[in-house]
Amino acid sequence: MSFNIALSGISAAKKDLDVTANNIANVNTIGFKESRAEFADVYASSLFTNSSTKAGDGVTTAQVAQQFHQGSLSFTNNALDLAITGPGFFVTSDGLDSKDLTFTRAGAFKLNNENFIVDSNGNYLQTYPVNNDGTSAAINLTSTSGMQIPETAGVPVKTGMVNMAANLPANATGKTVANFDISDPATYNHSTSITIYDSLGEAHVQTSYFVKDDTAPNQWAMFTAVDGKKVDAVAPTTNLTAATAGTNHVGAVVNFTNSGVYQQPANPDIVLEPLGTPGAGVYSSGADGTQNVNVRLEGPTQFSSGFEVTSLEQDGLTVGRLTGVEIGPDGLVKATYSNGSSQPLGRVAMARFRNEQGLTQIGNTSWKASQGSGEPLAGEGDSGTFGTIKSAALEQANVDLTTELVDLIAAQRNFQANSRALEVNQTLSQTILQIR
Repeated sequence: MSFNIALSGISAAKKDLDVTANNIANVNTIGFKESRAEFADVYASSLFTNSSTKAGDGVTTAQVAQQFHQGSLSFTNNALDLAITGPGFFVTSDGLDSKDLTFTRAGAFKLNNENFIVDSNGNYLQTYPVNNDGTSAAINLTSTSGMQIPETAGVPVKTGMVNMAANLPANATGKTVANFDISDPATYNHSTSITIYDSLGEAHVQTSYFVKDDTAPNQWAMFTAVDGKKVDAVAPTTNLTAATAGTNHVGAVVNFTNSGVYQQPANPDIVLEPLGTPGAGVYSSGADGTQNVNVRLEGPTQFSSGFEVTSLEQDGLTVGRLTGVEIGPDGLVKATYSNGSSQPLGRVAMARFRNEQGLTQIGNTSWKASQGSGEPLAGEGDSGTFGTIKSAALEQANVDLTTELVDLIAAQRNFQANSRALEVNQTLSQTILQIR
């Protein structure tokens, strides 16, 4: 029996050496989780055995348990390198239509030849669909899919509204509104311009002209032109009445109080005629000729200071080219375009388990769910008990090399001690056989 006890000790020591050597070998493996050999004694007895004098029957390997504590982070210049700080796993699948999911902490992702985000083994990173505002449309692993980064440009958006705020000088020289002519700077006081876009993304310059009415000290007329062609106002409202120049150019009247405060009407929008009308005709061939551009004055003033445009914005977008991909702490993936727009593409799916040590290891720093681990619980980064996703970072192996080298020495001595016990058993056997 003592032979078997010594052999079990040698086997356990060898298992400990194997586990420690594997930890050391993977010290530079991204997302690797160290293992620990756990042992239990062997004790067999029967009803007729005196347990007080039983010596035991050796040792056995109870489990090689992986340790899922956090590894240190290494920062990179690749936005697709991802790391999780806290609980959770990335979710991957081996095909676009496959739901055979694997789970990993190794976030060294890249693009394949079809612009899908994959890991080094070609597995597709799974993401949740999102709405236009970036909120998740569904958070469950059955709704996940691979993410493809678009190479196409962003869709152009035609301008529908120009928002403007400015100070019109109270001491400006009054002019005859009926004499206004866009080709004669002497007929107006000030002007400002902004670039707008038609439905095809073609850029046009919209200019607003301001004429101080010489018949009323707190009244101005505002006229509009696009690409140097007059565009008439068609819907002035209360306190925003029509102003007509001698060139049959229709504008809007802007009124101020004695304190220089804008008398904002109930509907502050100045609606311009469609850009495709014969009078304007400033749209591109094939573009939407019915496009209206409204002008909204947002708190203009008439003070004694000089002319100053304090705000000038429009809501259109030209065609944009993909310039980059950003991934936030919650896993939201956004594509940014050269026109300044951004578009949410999806959110990186995450999963966690009630018993991480019950996961089945399949190699390539990946695991599969098992009965011991329980079913995966879906979630998103930086929410609830799930960790935060860091872009341009990788989680290093959680192996402490110093500790592993000490364990290696201890396992080696344990192996030597059990070998010595086996040698002593052999010597005792030989002595017994030589008794005559």
